[in-house]
Amino acid sequence: MSTIADFNGAANADTDREHEVQLGLLQALCNAVHEERSAGTVVEILDQLIAYSEAHFMSEELLMRLKSYDDYEDHVDDHVHMLEILQQIAADHGAGNVSLLSGKVEDLLGFISHHIATRDRRFADLVRSGK
Repeated sequence: MSTIADFNGAANADTDREHEVQLGLLQALCNAVHEERSAGTVVEILDQLIAYSEAHFMSEELLMRLKSYDDYEDHVDDHVHMLEILQQIAADHGAGNVSLLSGKVEDLLGFISHHIATRDRRFADLVRSGK
């Protein structure tokens, strides 16, 4: 029989794996931009990153709502900001403004890494505590 502690541990492990995938996709995007890979390759990675991030954020936000998380609004604001940046990167790439991509992708990697290390870690600690 599963307990709430089992659920909390599974949620943390799943979320940690999702963060690894998200960061891996973002690093792959950084590499593709820096290596000046084909437009199709960049679009493919970017599309995967956007779709994955949307799904990850939705599941994380649902869990935060289930936990009545007190930092929900600020946390979600970060998610919205990240998706807006990804959409802007996609628009810039689609318009052929590839010179802008490198800095934006690097900035986003820093932002997401900081978000995971701070906001996501705080929420994970709360879930781990069973509250």
